[in-house]
Amino acid sequence: MPLPLSPQRPATRSRRRPARLGAPLAAVFATALVLTGCTPGGEPAAEGPGPASGAASGAAAGGPAEVPEGLEDYYAQSPDWQSCEQDAGDFDCATVEAPLDYADPDGERIELSLVRAGGARDGAEHLLLNPGGPGASGVDMVVDSLDFVVSEAVQEHYAVVGFDPRGVSRSTPVTCLSDEEMDAAREEHIDPSTDAGLEEVRASAREYAQACDENTGDILGHVDTDSAARDMDLMRGVLGDRALNYLGFSYGTALGASYAEQFPQNVGRMVLDGAMDPSLDEFGVTLDQAEAFEQAIASWAEFCLAGQDCPLTGTAEDGVQQVRDLLTQVEASPLTSTDGRQVPAATFVAGLITPLYADENWPLLTQAVADAMEGNPDVMLYLADLNAGRDEDGTYSSNINDAFTAINCLDASAPSDTETLRAQAEQLDEASPTIGRFLAYAGANCAEWPEEPVDEPAPASAPGAAPIVVIGTAGDPATPYEWAPALAGQLESGVLVSWDGQGHTAYGRAGDCIGDAVDGYLVDGTVPEDGLQCS
Repeated sequence: MPLPLSPQRPATRSRRRPARLGAPLAAVFATALVLTGCTPGGEPAAEGPGPASGAASGAAAGGPAEVPEGLEDYYAQSPDWQSCEQDAGDFDCATVEAPLDYADPDGERIELSLVRAGGARDGAEHLLLNPGGPGASGVDMVVDSLDFVVSEAVQEHYAVVGFDPRGVSRSTPVTCLSDEEMDAAREEHIDPSTDAGLEEVRASAREYAQACDENTGDILGHVDTDSAARDMDLMRGVLGDRALNYLGFSYGTALGASYAEQFPQNVGRMVLDGAMDPSLDEFGVTLDQAEAFEQAIASWAEFCLAGQDCPLTGTAEDGVQQVRDLLTQVEASPLTSTDGRQVPAATFVAGLITPLYADENWPLLTQAVADAMEGNPDVMLYLADLNAGRDEDGTYSSNINDAFTAINCLDASAPSDTETLRAQAEQLDEASPTIGRFLAYAGANCAEWPEEPVDEPAPASAPGAAPIVVIGTAGDPATPYEWAPALAGQLESGVLVSWDGQGHTAYGRAGDCIGDAVDGYLVDGTVPEDGLQCS
């Protein structure tokens, strides 16, 4: 499975989004870099379709949006907004009901959790946010990081709404393991490069799938991206908006693209930052991420060597080799943290790549590597815990790992035969000699899954949609830059904006060029120039 597109937010201002490591159950957790979700960080930094510059009002100028047949009762809901008990800020929480299965709207219902910032405001349209993952909590993103996610101008213009997609956190969550079982799984070390190890991987994946099936219930077969995008239109209708205004990061861009394809006539002002390419299969995603993370590790090594207290020596290439040597040592002999937990290679790699999601956190990676070279993995484990949603008290406040696997297994099939997995492992190791082998054998994760895939990768298509702004970052390790022009090109109304920076996503951390382009579109409806380059 690919890396989480959005890791849990580390020390300073990063986001949560998609990337994930390989097949062993331990890796399933250790490598859930949730692109968990992604919470952007940093300072706040035309009628109808078509990527033209100028003002754009999109679908919002039309009459009432059509209610899908059979869903009238769902769209007629009125959310009972109440002050969020868990937070002292100005946030209201509510739940809305959605069909478990949109093919059977009269059947079982599920609950979706929403949070609104700033309270009710007469006449204000809503802006839905999604941080990525898949499996990241949009409720947490808004409550914990709103000022880092969107600018003050956007907050003044919209009633900002975060939501937990179906299967995530508070929205009828996927549940697999207890906290203790999760800890134990993340301390496992399995080497799938041997035949015995690969069989152990398959057995571990089978055991995990059975636990998810037993502990989750019927929602397990209905957390696919297309269903979650249909939920977004339901939220739009319940909130009373003619069009969906949406800001999605990382995997949230896949949700946005799915929405635009299913409801092009309802697209309002939509920004997709850290774009995914929906035409790529599971291995294509993983291979591109492997190459991008390898480049990011090299960029960090160069940064480290140019500063003080860097544990690396020689050239940047020498430094990367020293990181590889360190990982080889951890593979042979897992480290032990001061709290007594084992830190095997997969967990170590999860910590290693987490700060790469934002170059603001590169100094923390320097500290983590320096300490690990001295035999102390505490900082690296701290980063891996952030990625996995583990709190200091040993509880997991997020179900990002479970939701990540469940959503990915429904969204696409992946080959799991030994010959293919071995060939893929070789390609990944060639693309990333540092971490490629830890991304291999992902096909085994879903081979024993209790639910069959409901979709397959295909190019996005949203004819008739209002302009959709797609943002790519040159040094993005989790959603490599080339995915952005691919998505913008697939969307008939796609508008490409690029940032020559490092880290995952751009808005909120890339300065005024990106900030002004996004704010100008969301607030004023001014469509950025297609092909805009920001440095």
